[in-house]
Amino acid sequence: MSRTKPRVLDVGCGIRKYPGSVGLDNNTRTAADVIADLDQHPYPFRDSSFDELRAIHVIEHVDNVIKTMEEFHRVVRAGGTVRLETPHYTDFSSFCDPTHKSHLNSFSFRYFGDDDAGFGYYTQAKFREKKVYVKLLALWRYLGFEFLINASPRLRRQWEYYLCYIVRGKVMEFEFEVLK
Repeated sequence: MSRTKPRVLDVGCGIRKYPGSVGLDNNTRTAADVIADLDQHPYPFRDSSFDELRAIHVIEHVDNVIKTMEEFHRVVRAGGTVRLETPHYTDFSSFCDPTHKSHLNSFSFRYFGDDDAGFGYYTQAKFREKKVYVKLLALWRYLGFEFLINASPRLRRQWEYYLCYIVRGKVMEFEFEVLK
């Protein structure tokens, strides 16, 4: 029984496209296979064309996070994976880049899941949260705060509410399963 290689879309691939993926970017000076405006939907791919989508330091640059997540949902098959990485809004890098349009926290994508905070009517696109991991600045990581914050959603929520301006976040990694 031969197993086919998963088809991966690297959105905003830049010059370091994920190995074996189809690269999508809006800049012609990148390693992209397809050049398209990431804010113009639909992307030039059929529905459910990919097994996995990666958007590493991309979602903070788009005009409309919800519409972009809906597009990610459209191009990835049911049960497929969407991987995102973005700065936490308390990190210096979130605000020092003038191309960042959104400043996000570890609960910013709740509208797309079961815990939609009563705002599930914003979108029909649904995802199951498989992983959320918050990386902290080095000092806090060495002191063990990164481990504690990521130990449970409850501890992460307490950190977001009360401590994130002192124990600042750096980068967040998300992994979602596409539900259709």
